[in-house]
Amino acid sequence: DMRENYKIIFTLILIASAYGVNKTGTTSAKFLSIGVGSNAVGMGGAYTAVADDATAMYWNPAGLSFHDTKEIYFNHANWIADISFDYFGLPLPLNPRSTLGFNITSVTMDEMEVTRYGNEDTGETFKAADYAIASTYAMDLTDRFSIGINGKFIQQSIANSHARGFAIDFGTLFTTPFGFNLGTSISNFGSKLKMTGDDLLVGVDVDENIDGNNESVTGILSTDYFDLPLVLRIGISDEIKLGLRNTLVLSLDAVSPNDNANYINFGGKINALDGLVSIYGGVNSLFLDNAESEFCFGIGLRLPSFMKNTLSINYTYEEMKFLGSAQQMSISINY
Repeated sequence: DMRENYKIIFTLILIASAYGVNKTGTTSAKFLSIGVGSNAVGMGGAYTAVADDATAMYWNPAGLSFHDTKEIYFNHANWIADISFDYFGLPLPLNPRSTLGFNITSVTMDEMEVTRYGNEDTGETFKAADYAIASTYAMDLTDRFSIGINGKFIQQSIANSHARGFAIDFGTLFTTPFGFNLGTSISNFGSKLKMTGDDLLVGVDVDENIDGNNESVTGILSTDYFDLPLVLRIGISDEIKLGLRNTLVLSLDAVSPNDNANYINFGGKINALDGLVSIYGGVNSLFLDNAESEFCFGIGLRLPSFMKNTLSINYTYEEMKFLGSAQQMSISINY
């Protein structure tokens, strides 16, 4: 019933736009907010109720068992400022009702030169990188309802300093009596992160007014604890048949992060020729003031006879307002 669908969509929009307080602030491990996967990003990040590939472990871990996902998944993104963003996912079905999964997210970049006040040409270099290593368990409670949890170890490092912590993601996926899917997820619920390391060691003169005291006492710079980027997503998706061999998938997410105002993501994809070709498009951060991302689109190819398995290749382009563009490509092999 399309009238019921419209009611759900209208309700989600109200949830995301109500109480529009400005919560913009600073959180740690912000790389956890970067959308994972060409398919999901190509649909504007409206993926909570879709979650039908290995990136479900990021968007909604319940999707692994819900769709009985069996694939080896690699995704690479040329992100802004020459930053490389990579994701690897491997779901392993345990039985027809439950799935175990493993995933790794990394943000890496080239070495940078060390510069100091009054001495910009030091000849030294440093590196910075972020990682999240995680494991997922998803289970079908009924033939229409699944739950999933994703636990992850997080590390941020720059030069000789680092911050480490743990977090969990939790999700549900439900096929409603009206035919469409309803998905919910809570991501990055966990400990606060604090930077520690040798770079925070400094020489300190405890009291400059005392003659003859030790002027090189080792001190440690105090750093604050920062929250992880906690986010709540509620999404709906529906599939519409277009003839005998084509389908249209429409999806909408209401997103509520702890470090910004609420917003809406909307996207769709056309699966043509029984899914041999897919075309994606979407917009995210609707109703968000000063949103950076403007629109996304992508294309996917599925080769069903690759070494007796199915090889899928997807490419997505994302246009941003001030930071240029980002491109993602994924390769997955179904087994």
